[in-house]
Amino acid sequence: MIELQQVRRTYRMSGQALHALDGVDLSIGAGEFVAITGPSGSGKSSLLNILGCLDRPDSGRYLIEGEDVAGFDDEATSDIRNRRIGFVFQSFHLLPRLSVLENVLLPLRFHRDPPASAHEHARELLQRVGLADRSSHRPNELSGGQVQRAAIARALLLRPALLLADEPTGNLDSRSAADVLGLLDEVHRSGQTVVLVTHDNDVAARALRGIRLRDGRIEQDVAH
Repeated sequence: MIELQQVRRTYRMSGQALHALDGVDLSIGAGEFVAITGPSGSGKSSLLNILGCLDRPDSGRYLIEGEDVAGFDDEATSDIRNRRIGFVFQSFHLLPRLSVLENVLLPLRFHRDPPASAHEHARELLQRVGLADRSSHRPNELSGGQVQRAAIARALLLRPALLLADEPTGNLDSRSAADVLGLLDEVHRSGQTVVLVTHDNDVAARALRGIRLRDGRIEQDVAH
């Protein structure tokens, strides 16, 4: 489904070059559940940003379903991101003035041709994540685990082929984290590709494949 070929990304900090990704080759097939780990500064966030089309590599190729998106212009990249990729972040990123349902429907604002069934699907997703009775609540009226479940529902609204999760349990207690991981397991079982970035080895063990980065390179790639 997605493939990186000799991807490099370098940042300049205080006049010095920081090689965040140094010639990364990576293939992830449709329907895989992959966990990306590594120490701080290993390149996890840089890799996730490129996978999510939030950043571009300095060199190399990034193919999504055979299309090399590394060279796309901003409009085409945004279209790929909106149609094919869902995001779940550690800090949730729900808008406090909107209800839970309105937050789940937010991706429609950036979609040129939203499906007519989106509102019905949003309510189905809230039922799926256990928040049907909280759809009119504001995010500050929910627990951390409930907010993250709402964020997962939002990420799934447009049925993306690829779900990217950046430390999705980092701000949660153990019970809420278990609920969120159970949802990600369910998303994977439904056939979607899930890529999870985490520093927690127990969380990473939930995935069926583990990739460990160090100094911008893949140090280990194993099936669990």
